Amino acid sequence: MDSELEVLNNLSKELYESVNQEARIRAEENLIALVNSPECLQRCLLLLERGNMPYAALVASTALMKLLSSKIGVPLDERMKLCTYLLNYLASHFEELPAYVVTSLSQLYARITKIGWNDLDKENRHFFRSLVKDVIQLIKDSGKVSLLGVQLITLLIADMNSLEAVDSVAAQRKLLGSLRDDFLLDIFDTSTSMLFKLMNSSLSQTEQQLAAALLQLTLNCLTFDFIGSITDESGEDNATVQIPTAWRTYFVGGDLIKQFFALYMHFPMELCSKIFMNLVQLASVRRTLFNNTERQQYLGELVGGIKLVMQNSDKLRDSASFHEFCRVISRLKSNYQLCELMKVEDYKSMVELLAEFTIQSLRMYEFSINSTYYILAFWQRMVSSMSYVKAQDDHFIQLYCPKIAETFVESRLRYSEAVIVEGLDDLLDDQGAVAQIMDQFSVISRCDYKHTCQQMISFFDLSLNIFTSASNPTDNTKEVLIARKRLIWMVTMIGAAVHGRSSFNGDEDMDILDGEIICRVWKLMELSDSRLVNGVQGGPDCVQLEFAFLYVLDQFRKTYISDQVQKTSKIYDKLGTALGLSDETAVLSIFARKIITNLKFWGHNEKLIEASLALLNDLSLGFTSVRRLSRLEEIQFLLNNHTGDVFSFLSSNADYHIMKTRGIFYASLMRLLVVTIDEDVSVFDNFMQPITETVKEICNVFETNNMGNFNQDQLKRAVIGLARDLRGISGACLTKLTFRMFFDYLFPQVFTLLQRAVEAWCDVPEVTTPILKFVYELAQNKQQRLSFEMNSCMPVLLFREISKIIVAYGNRLVGFGDVPKADFYKLRLKNVGIIFSIMKMALNGCYIPSGIFDLYGDTCLKESLAVFLKLFMKFRDADFKAYSKISHNFYSLIDALVHDNMPYVSNLDEDVFLALLEAIHQGMVSYDTIVVSSCCTSLDLILDYLFRRVSRQKTIRNFVGFEAEGDNCVKALERRPQLLADMLSTLMGAMIFDDIKCQWAMSRPLLGLILLQVDNFNQFKDDFIRRQTTDQQQYVSQAFVGLMTNVEHNVSLTNKDIFTQNLNSFRRTMASLLKSPIKEEVGVGGDMMA
Repeated sequence: MDSELEVLNNLSKELYESVNQEARIRAEENLIALVNSPECLQRCLLLLERGNMPYAALVASTALMKLLSSKIGVPLDERMKLCTYLLNYLASHFEELPAYVVTSLSQLYARITKIGWNDLDKENRHFFRSLVKDVIQLIKDSGKVSLLGVQLITLLIADMNSLEAVDSVAAQRKLLGSLRDDFLLDIFDTSTSMLFKLMNSSLSQTEQQLAAALLQLTLNCLTFDFIGSITDESGEDNATVQIPTAWRTYFVGGDLIKQFFALYMHFPMELCSKIFMNLVQLASVRRTLFNNTERQQYLGELVGGIKLVMQNSDKLRDSASFHEFCRVISRLKSNYQLCELMKVEDYKSMVELLAEFTIQSLRMYEFSINSTYYILAFWQRMVSSMSYVKAQDDHFIQLYCPKIAETFVESRLRYSEAVIVEGLDDLLDDQGAVAQIMDQFSVISRCDYKHTCQQMISFFDLSLNIFTSASNPTDNTKEVLIARKRLIWMVTMIGAAVHGRSSFNGDEDMDILDGEIICRVWKLMELSDSRLVNGVQGGPDCVQLEFAFLYVLDQFRKTYISDQVQKTSKIYDKLGTALGLSDETAVLSIFARKIITNLKFWGHNEKLIEASLALLNDLSLGFTSVRRLSRLEEIQFLLNNHTGDVFSFLSSNADYHIMKTRGIFYASLMRLLVVTIDEDVSVFDNFMQPITETVKEICNVFETNNMGNFNQDQLKRAVIGLARDLRGISGACLTKLTFRMFFDYLFPQVFTLLQRAVEAWCDVPEVTTPILKFVYELAQNKQQRLSFEMNSCMPVLLFREISKIIVAYGNRLVGFGDVPKADFYKLRLKNVGIIFSIMKMALNGCYIPSGIFDLYGDTCLKESLAVFLKLFMKFRDADFKAYSKISHNFYSLIDALVHDNMPYVSNLDEDVFLALLEAIHQGMVSYDTIVVSSCCTSLDLILDYLFRRVSRQKTIRNFVGFEAEGDNCVKALERRPQLLADMLSTLMGAMIFDDIKCQWAMSRPLLGLILLQVDNFNQFKDDFIRRQTTDQQQYVSQAFVGLMTNVEHNVSLTNKDIFTQNLNSFRRTMASLLKSPIKEEVGVGGDMMA
């Protein structure tokens, strides 16, 4: 025992203290071995009892957490003992254990309780729920034990609110509903009551710890998933707290929110951020909880509290508190209407204080742009709401917003200086955050647009004079650096201001103002581009300036060039006078020149190339703009000179990451070419000439049969670039004409080349992934581009080539060995998912005449399906659900497979057929409605086939022209009869207990399951009725009778429709009858087709 303890202590020490990477990896492997060993529980308890603290306890809790989540699991009796032991252990060692160990052990308690929430002990009691009641009682006691109780319940709520350790949506919603209905209100009441009691005295250190823990507990209660939405509500825009109606009395009157603002006044600054986090949720309580009068009263307390904080703002010096208070302000407008705010007595003084608070906040450098975002979000929504308020009502927004816009501009310029002089973090490095805050400024700036434009013009001209007066373009004096940084902000803000026109009904005067500020930006852009041409590229600031130019061009495109925008505008009068750009075509030439300049001179900068190509792509998608662009001289140059010599990002020496941009580049070029191509094949051939040269060079290498004599890296890059180029072109071939030209170009030489490439580098995902993605693009029947006339065999030829590549790569992939877990997705699963998507697109494309393949001995379809099934069987233990795209493609492919190929499915190996059914069963309990819908459709088709098979005579009748049916599917289910019984139980349970979103889809296979398993269904019904109260049994029995009323013993569409209607009534009846908790889960078992 002592030697075993010594080994475990060494494991603990290595895992958490070792700086040697190999030792840590070895320790992690030993931890996995510990989890998988039969003595895991005993060894973990040994560590807790006698191990060296604190790491022994951490290893024990980590190992037990993994054991609980593993397939091995822990029996109920041992979980009950472990839970009791943990609580006793924490109660006796709480004061001496480090906080992180207490947290780890508390998380373990939460997970055990969650897993066993619905389990019954030998006395038919919910053992783990009874322990929760005891822990809640601990909270109400005084002393440090109260703090332990708070931490335990806090972590329990957090774990119950997560999707960890649950198998299905049904199970998660049942957990949430039980905790909400039986415990959560009592917890919330206890937590808030204790908090408010702590206001009455100065806090000791222990009381401050308790207050912090209670604030977190209250926050967990308020952020609880009350309605079982199982969605990510981390977004700020539409967050609503769905407080149950049973909690209504706590919120009506606004006393609760008033008390929380009182906490701000009494508690120390360190706790204020947590107070505001709670207030964010209280400000987001659903509107329907109140009537109009109550809502107005609640809002009044919220406004009064915000006013109180601004009048006593000392504690907002803490950056976290400031940030959370800004979130409270933002929620004030997201959850309430401007007209409601205006009715509040304190509205005028609050808005005045808030405007001053905003101005002061914008001038403070120490607070992040993330906090500023929330304040400006409030004003943006306020400005956007002005048009919904009666003209005679004074909202004071136009009084304060112009000053806010002015201060925002000034603050960005002062911050620019601070970045250069004081070395502050440059906000311009985070383009996403800048774009978000510019969206808000674009609306706020339009309150007094003339004043805002005059201010921007003044600052722009001042900085431009300094920037252009430098004797040397590479001059990096402090003054020039500040001026350049300011110009970047000014250009960005001008772009935002122009885009603000789309939020308002802009008049001609505003268009003229847009013209004035845009002219300045484009003149600066021309100066910057001339320096690039002369070899002056500059440093990071120049890259930021280029992004700012692209941002302005994109905002101008959205505002004045989009197909949805009225074409007549006074802005072209101003542009014509200043720059000679009198119409949209002339303006588009500015766009084209800028894009080409960036592609030429910034080919090494991946992000800048991406942004430039994104702009080209957006322009090429516009119906009008693509036609005007295609006639420009600059675009014709692009179409005739897309080579690596002109654009470095197209060369075979380009970085792998930059090569990813080639697809979007060629998709844009192909759209521009398609406009003028008509039926002239020579135009297409001339465009493809640079790619043709690449194909010839690669083919020459492959034909030598001695690739080792060539530079392998350069050859791989050439193949990767070719695949990406072809994928882009294919994506833009949306008509039969263009796709036929493209296919004629590919067949057969390019297809052969790609097949050789996947064979040669099958273990190099950098090569195989782009090729497979190109094949995926080819397989899509976009806009019916593959629906050719009956005299064309092109779709068949296309699928043959697709099949060759899939089979060549897939068969090799099946034979590959294991890889490290960290590389598993990249090296294995990613390409498996792409193959699934290729097959899904091919089968759903309605262009494969699968029925004639056997007639002519063509095995391409069966070979492709065989590869799919091999990959599925090899990787079926991989967690597809963790990758939504792979999961969608996999289940959609099964749906497509069984839709037209049931004879093929009936001949599958028994183990393969059972594995497919098991996968469908797992998908039916997914959180993803797309997956659930696909699984139900697949299962419905399979069950229809099985029902017809067992309903007719034993001898199989094979129809002329169809594949012969087999017996394997029936034999498989005779071998595993419980599988369909489990599916029946799952679907019936979902229909009775769950708030399902795919009711119609789930109803269709349910009828087939009932008809195939009449005895099992009757058993389920009898067991379920027996578990209800005596008063309910009669009504539940009648509901089951109604479910099958007028339902015949067949699977016709008419019969299914009748069953679906009955099921709707059945669910409504059961929902009203079973409002009290169900006593026990109901399961079924028996023979298939009993």
